[in-house]
Amino acid sequence: MSDAVPVPAADDSEADGAGAQGLPGYDPAAPAPLGVPRPPTGNAEVDAGLARLADADHLATDGHVQVYEDVHRGLRDALTALDARPGPPAPPRPHEHRS
Repeated sequence: MSDAVPVPAADDSEADGAGAQGLPGYDPAAPAPLGVPRPPTGNAEVDAGLARLADADHLATDGHVQVYEDVHRGLRDALTALDARPGPPAPPRPHEHRS
C-alpha cells in the first residue's frame, strides 16, 4: 500500500486554449448575453430604450451603469412626455359666490 496520491492527467483541451466548455478561447469571465427577451411594448420610445439594454450584453460589468442610466433617463423622459401631452380640457369650475 502506498501513501502517494495519484495526480490526474492534464486535460488536453485546456492545453490548447479551449476552456471548460471545450470551445477554443472560451473565457467564463467574458461578457455574455443573458438572453432575456424584450417583447415590444407598442411605444416606440420605450421599445428603443429596452433595445438599448442589449448593449450591456457585450460590456464588462463596470460598463453596465452607463447603459442603465441612459435607458432610465429615456424611460423617465417617455413617462414625463405622457404627462405633458395635451388632453381634453378640464371642465370649467363653478364660480363661488361669497356673501
